[in-house]
Amino acid sequence: MEKKKVNYKLLFELFMTFFKISPITFGGGFAMIPIMEEELVTKKNWIGKEEIVDVFAVSQSVPGAIAVNSATFVGYQIAGVPGALAALVGIVIPTFVIIIILGALLSSFQHNIHVQAALQGIRPVVVALIASAAYKMSKVSLVDKICFTLCAICVLVLLLFKSLNLILVIFMGAFFGIVIVKVKEMQNHTVAQKKVRGEKF
Repeated sequence: MEKKKVNYKLLFELFMTFFKISPITFGGGFAMIPIMEEELVTKKNWIGKEEIVDVFAVSQSVPGAIAVNSATFVGYQIAGVPGALAALVGIVIPTFVIIIILGALLSSFQHNIHVQAALQGIRPVVVALIASAAYKMSKVSLVDKICFTLCAICVLVLLLFKSLNLILVIFMGAFFGIVIVKVKEMQNHTVAQKKVRGEKF
């Protein structure tokens, strides 16, 4: 059996892509979504728009940080286990180094007026990034009235029950998605049978 060659150039490109994404992302993994979409879908064309939505959905539904999970998932999709490791190392190293440096310097600048002002400016930008990502994902995910209704119900549930486990909401969405697909299949099957009967008569 011929051993598959490792594409080191692709692995290095994966590493550098996530190495660049990691330090410019403020506000957690969700703020990383539009940046990852820009790099992976638009610039690199490694995965499609629908695939990136699936990546974020899966990454959110498993334990761990969404940024790390997404990077690992994408890396695996593109170059298998070596790709997953390259993307994982790329996404973790910059943040790790920055946190170590900030931890060492925290006591000297945590009450600095300029630092506090900068953070106040960053927070609304993070909200804008997340809103932008949500809008872009909605164009791919909300393909019909049923999907839109399901999304609206989930938003309402999350707003009313703030302590509700997010994993539970995701699994509920998966369950209803399966039910909706099955119902549509049954409806299509019924319509097809009626057409066949009509042709016979």
